[in-house]
Amino acid sequence: MHPTLITALSAELLDLPLTEPFAIATGAQHVAHNVLVRITLADGTTGLGESAPFTAVSGETQAGTLAAIQSVRERLVGKEARAWRPLSAWLTEALPGEPAARCGIETALLDALARHHRVPLWVFFGGAGTELDIDMTVTAGDRAHAEASARAILARGITTLKVKVGAVSPEQDVERLVAIREVAPRARLFADANGGYTVAGARAFLSGLERAGVPLALFEQPVPAEDLAGMAELTRLSRIPICADESARSAEDVLRLIRERAATGINIKTMKCGVVESLMMWHLARAAGMELMIGGMVESTLAMSTSAHLAAGLGGFHYADLDTPLFIAKHPFRGGYHQEASRVSVAGSTAGHGVELA
Repeated sequence: MHPTLITALSAELLDLPLTEPFAIATGAQHVAHNVLVRITLADGTTGLGESAPFTAVSGETQAGTLAAIQSVRERLVGKEARAWRPLSAWLTEALPGEPAARCGIETALLDALARHHRVPLWVFFGGAGTELDIDMTVTAGDRAHAEASARAILARGITTLKVKVGAVSPEQDVERLVAIREVAPRARLFADANGGYTVAGARAFLSGLERAGVPLALFEQPVPAEDLAGMAELTRLSRIPICADESARSAEDVLRLIRERAATGINIKTMKCGVVESLMMWHLARAAGMELMIGGMVESTLAMSTSAHLAAGLGGFHYADLDTPLFIAKHPFRGGYHQEASRVSVAGSTAGHGVELA
């Protein structure tokens, strides 16, 4: 038996309490109901993966994700881990509507393979670098919450704030951004509507910020995912870069965005498409000269470390939104990326993503 044959695949519930609700325009999570995935190879090497379904974004659930992983166990056991791309292609066919499940399996698979060869994932993905500068999210809420969140983020040494908008009126969101600007006058500000505005609402929001003198460095997913005409209109009219998130769930989506000039950049999240699809999206976006963000759902240090390895190893990312471990009150892991203020480093990982069960 070859040492890199898959001999076991298991999945279990991973419930992670949050320090505050992670609220966006389409809903909120109070607990991250995720799934822990393990893959064991014939030589005894075990890789860890995390699936983080976010129902308000993708419609996926913890129960559905767990069932999806269990449904492919028998087909994966006995397969060769070195054939990770063909296995990913098969998973996409077998689980087309379960990207978080695919991501968890692919992460565990690549972690096991990289650990077997004693290669850190940032090297496996390309070796471009080991560090990223991250933002931190101001979740949806009122003006007082926005002010308090901004102060707390600055106290961590993080100076890029990503503000969730679209849950209230454009005028109220402008008030929130004005309040944040007052307490964090030198911070770089992003806004993320998660598709919560109409085109008219998004333009009202941008106009309100301009009148108030609040500079915005990036506007993410202003309108619903399917409204590519609206994304294209805002991309054409706005001086602020428009980043597609929910509109960019696959390589096919990225091609469509490029053809229709419907975004300045894309947010790549392994959890919404899988690790291998993320690689294809990166290549397309780079070829088209688009800006790149690395992001995620509500994930622990396990999944976020994998994304940090991916982005640092590939290179070319303009923005890093890898902050959700900071919202998790307690998780059962050690290792992974090292964070100091806004700087995240994967240089300390010697094999795989470097995350272990505590």
